[in-house]
Amino acid sequence: MKRKNDNNKTIFVGLFLLFSVAAIIFMLLKIQSNSNDIKNTNPDENVTIQNGTQIINISARGGYFPRVSNAKANMPTTLRLTTQNTFDCSSFIVIPSAGIRRRLAPNGTTDIKIPPQKSGSELFGTCAMGMYSFDVKFE
Repeated sequence: MKRKNDNNKTIFVGLFLLFSVAAIIFMLLKIQSNSNDIKNTNPDENVTIQNGTQIINISARGGYFPRVSNAKANMPTTLRLTTQNTFDCSSFIVIPSAGIRRRLAPNGTTDIKIPPQKSGSELFGTCAMGMYSFDVKFE
């Protein structure tokens, strides 16, 4: 009888470990696929112009994506940060040169107005702890 219980325990532990590993792999693949759309964006593709203002779209979750954006100089600019289940360091944005420190909602869109920047300048943003960053190059 004891041997049968030991076999049942071994099978249970094996199945538990198998399902746990499968669940972890599934979650990692899901997170990866959710952020790939913006991670793979060309630095010019996330910038649009609407009503005379350029909009720079950046995703904030597990970092900022895309990490580098190219924007036009000498033009009103809005930095549009989109979050989706963002509970990490990237939910708090710091742009030292613009004096911006702002907490982002876990889900939604936050628009931050940036004054016109000179050609050749760069706008560097980071999370509160400095783990994640992004750069906007104005040309």
